[in-house]
Order: sequence, then structure tokens, then C-alpha cells
Amino acid sequence: MSGYKIEVEIVALTNSISGSHSYAVVIGESEGIRRIPIIIGHSEAQAIAVSLENVKNARPLTHDMMKDMMDTFDIELKEVIIYKLKEGIFYSKLICKSPDGEKEIDSRTSDALAMASRFNTPIYTYESILSNAGYVDKNNEEESDADYTPASSTADPKGSSNSLSKMSPEELKEQLNEAIENEDYIKAAALRDELNKR
Repeated sequence: MSGYKIEVEIVALTNSISGSHSYAVVIGESEGIRRIPIIIGHSEAQAIAVSLENVKNARPLTHDMMKDMMDTFDIELKEVIIYKLKEGIFYSKLICKSPDGEKEIDSRTSDALAMASRFNTPIYTYESILSNAGYVDKNNEEESDADYTPASSTADPKGSSNSLSKMSPEELKEQLNEAIENEDYIKAAALRDELNKR
């Protein structure tokens, strides 16, 4: 892909209007107001939410294991590049550095973003992709923390967010333990946030 790279970051993780079991991870220019929604599945949303929300897992998820393995073998994730958009599908690669040199690894974009969030690695795309798939965030002319919608806000553990406010702290704790045991980390994050509000 020719052209210069533009740094982007994850600014939101929300329910997608395209389907009840899909989510959109929204990436935006680090120094700009354009956004790109990328449709991902439930498990991919969980993988990203776990990292963004700093949820501690009883057992490591696949991306946590990959990070541990890369750290063990002295492989650094230098950057993630979303380099192509074809027929609505985004293509990404991981740029890794090891004692043997630099390597490019093809990756699904959702996996690349999950890894980038764990390594705190820069994410890049190209102007052509931002121009074709992006939109301007007119509600926020300047970059701010208000752009970020916590991943936990996408969860709907008991039908609606209002139902959480009707639950007692004991019920919330019970549901939280159950969600963690079932490895439903999006639900766990929403329950934890409700408990923290009390």
C-alpha cells in the first residue's frame, strides 16, 4: 500500500446495528476527527473489551497467551497496520521485531486490535482507507476522552442497562461472579461498573 501512514486508536466499542450478535470497534485518528467503524463478532469484542477494561481473567484468553508467548521469546509487537479495505473487509498485519529481525504477520483486524491493546502498540492505517470508510465525528470537533465509549456500555446483562440499577449489590456481585466464571467479560465489565457507581 502506497501513501503515508496515519496513526489511529480505538475510541469506542459499541453494539452494531447490522446484527444482534455483532459489535463495532470504532477507530479514530489520533490527531483528527475521522472515525472508522469495523464490524466484529461477540468473542472478538470480548477480547478487546477485556484489555481495554483491564478485566482480570481466571484463565488467560488466547490473545493474553499470545502476548505471554511473544514476551517469553523476546518478540516485540512494534505496530499494527490496517493496510487494505476490499469488499467491506479490512486487512491488517502485525509488524514484529525479534532477535532474528523484523517480520510481518497477516492478521484479522479484530485480532490485530486485540493484540495492539495488550502491547500498547501504535495502530496505523492509510489515507485512502480513512477517505473510503471513514466518517467525520461532527459531535466532537476536537479529540477528547468523551469520544471513548467504555466497552462495558455495550453489555446488556439482564435485558437493559436500567435493570442493573434495580438490582441489589448482592445480586450484582452474584451476577459478576457468574459472568467471570462463564468468561463473559463484557457482561462482567458492565456489572463491575454498576457496582463501582454505588
